[in-house]
Amino acid sequence: MQKFRLYETRSKFYMIGRDKNRTFWRVLKIDRLEPSELNIFEDSTLYSDIECCDLLRRIHEGNKSTGGLKFVTTCYGIIGFIKFLEPYYMLLITKRRKIGTICGHTIYAITKSEMVPIPHAIERSKMAYSKDENRYKKLLCSVDLTKDFFFSYSYNVMLSLQRNLSDHNTTGQSLYETLFVWNEFLTRGIRNNLQNTSWTVALVYGFFKQVKLSISDNEFNLTIIARRSRHYAGTRYLKRGVNEKGRVANDVETEQIVFTDARGGRPMQISSVVQIRGSIPLFWSQEASRLNIKPDIILSRKDSNFEATRLHFENLVKRYGNPIIILNLIKTREKKPRETILRAEFANAVRSLNKNLKGENRLRFLHWDLHRHSRCKATNVLGQLGKVAAYALKLTGIFYCPVTSNVRLDGFSHYSYTENNNVTDHCITEQASINKDNVDKETEIINCYCSSDENKDYSVKPQMLQSGVLRTNCIDCLDRTNVAQYAYGLAALGCQLQALGFVETPYIDLDNPLAKELMEIYESMGDTLAFQYGGSAAHNKIFSERRGQWKAAAQSQEFIRTLQRYYNNTYLDGDKQKAINLLLGHFQPQQGNPALWELDSDQHYTVKKHGLYVADDSVRSTIKRSLSDGNILSESDTTIRNLNVTNDQNSSEKPDKRFLSGSTPDIYTCGSDICHCRARQNQVSDSNCTPSTQL
Repeated sequence: MQKFRLYETRSKFYMIGRDKNRTFWRVLKIDRLEPSELNIFEDSTLYSDIECCDLLRRIHEGNKSTGGLKFVTTCYGIIGFIKFLEPYYMLLITKRRKIGTICGHTIYAITKSEMVPIPHAIERSKMAYSKDENRYKKLLCSVDLTKDFFFSYSYNVMLSLQRNLSDHNTTGQSLYETLFVWNEFLTRGIRNNLQNTSWTVALVYGFFKQVKLSISDNEFNLTIIARRSRHYAGTRYLKRGVNEKGRVANDVETEQIVFTDARGGRPMQISSVVQIRGSIPLFWSQEASRLNIKPDIILSRKDSNFEATRLHFENLVKRYGNPIIILNLIKTREKKPRETILRAEFANAVRSLNKNLKGENRLRFLHWDLHRHSRCKATNVLGQLGKVAAYALKLTGIFYCPVTSNVRLDGFSHYSYTENNNVTDHCITEQASINKDNVDKETEIINCYCSSDENKDYSVKPQMLQSGVLRTNCIDCLDRTNVAQYAYGLAALGCQLQALGFVETPYIDLDNPLAKELMEIYESMGDTLAFQYGGSAAHNKIFSERRGQWKAAAQSQEFIRTLQRYYNNTYLDGDKQKAINLLLGHFQPQQGNPALWELDSDQHYTVKKHGLYVADDSVRSTIKRSLSDGNILSESDTTIRNLNVTNDQNSSEKPDKRFLSGSTPDIYTCGSDICHCRARQNQVSDSNCTPSTQL
């Protein structure tokens, strides 16, 4: 159902819902006589338009003595229900706007929402009007649902395209339990009560942008979707690193979808590629300070065996398959060790985990100090990152399929797709040397693209299913990370256009108009994600230089954004974090317990289902300021000049790639002196490429 009308009597709310084609109407009843309980009943009858009008007339007649039936509002779905100290409130979408379509399925953003108290005014006690109750309401309303939240009635926008077309087990209620649905807690009560999701919509938080572009007179639709995880969600200095369950802060999945409309008897063609960002998966933190714009990094040693780090990467394998490629962009040299502390510990963690992993299950770990290279005029940062991206894409592949013309709009279960076996892959030229004298002790990737005078002709079967993923991080996973993600998106766009048959080679020059348009979208995405987590737009120095922006103007803009981020992190993020905790159900108010605003920083508490508990002092004592003297830099780490890419057979124990949305590279092995990198390019047999699967 897509449109609803809410009515009220003194004793009940009546919500009337209908489907898009006006073929049936249903009725939901919500009791208003209980001041602090939520009682919802769904009428199992399917009504016609006339029958529904007659039902409403009879309800009005039966309640005339208490005021009759009154119209409240038109709405487009229930966001959920929430209770603070006494009454329940219902959150509704009252206005929406279309922001795009995917295979004929409309994607919407929220234009307006309302919070409606459930109990009738006569039934509410003084607690419902108390100062604390109103403060909780105000705190929740500070989460702007009209900004960066989106949903769809018929497309599972919380899942990647590959999972939508391949995974039929994640449906109904299980969709709400995925990590990208932000109103899972708010809808839990009604979903469990009714055992369906007909009345609610699943909200995804992040970024959505769709544009129509063309190349060589061929039009195509480009969609960029960023999905922010609800696990360990929050603000910059209050959510850092990893938690005990392996969830990291600022965990965002970015999907790039390219598709063409069906024309002239040709099927629709569609392709997608997924990459992710996330905080360094160690126990570390920073405390916002009014006196220090760059607070010290506090590294905890409580997880000496890197169990939380292991859980994090195991979760990534479940989500995307192997291999996991880690692109670490933090600094390699500092006068006062800050980032370098985490750099060395991250390398230790990966080295430790790789001891128990074999073959393509090993983590591939790439260091590249983006800050240092961006200050060197001789370094083409985007060009170098493009080579990293091409290397990763060679390992992971992209998702591609032509969709048959018998498309139906009632869900992806009626889509079918076939795989194209005639795409030539020109993405990577193999290089085979390791420079043992690399003083910077970081990964260097060169000569990844095929040049026009190459003698080798790489013509291999394309990977139509992405397996594995590129995971990029810096310290905040905002500014530097976004530059790297743009470089990956540009390299991926070339491969996607090649798969669609629009170009012969996947290489797109940085001066190409397509590269400039894609940069604008990724810059917009970076600003949006930076506002959500960091409190200001992203620092876009490299993008500004690429556009030829006046240097003084760019520096002034960067300075203003630095101040804006500092102010928000220092003075506003505490309340913002509290609002997020309310929305996600991490804190649930209870009469007699301390109020949310009476508690200390979010860093020092562990939230439980029925309250909030102070973390054990023994845990706090393990969080100590690191006073490293810099000798940490001398530790041996990944040292690679060129990456070897060799073809090998698929592992028989490899997970089913249909259910994955990422890539499949091997893990970089960190040795004692230098790091040797091995990569196996997965081959897709003809038997796996040809079937036309009815979904």
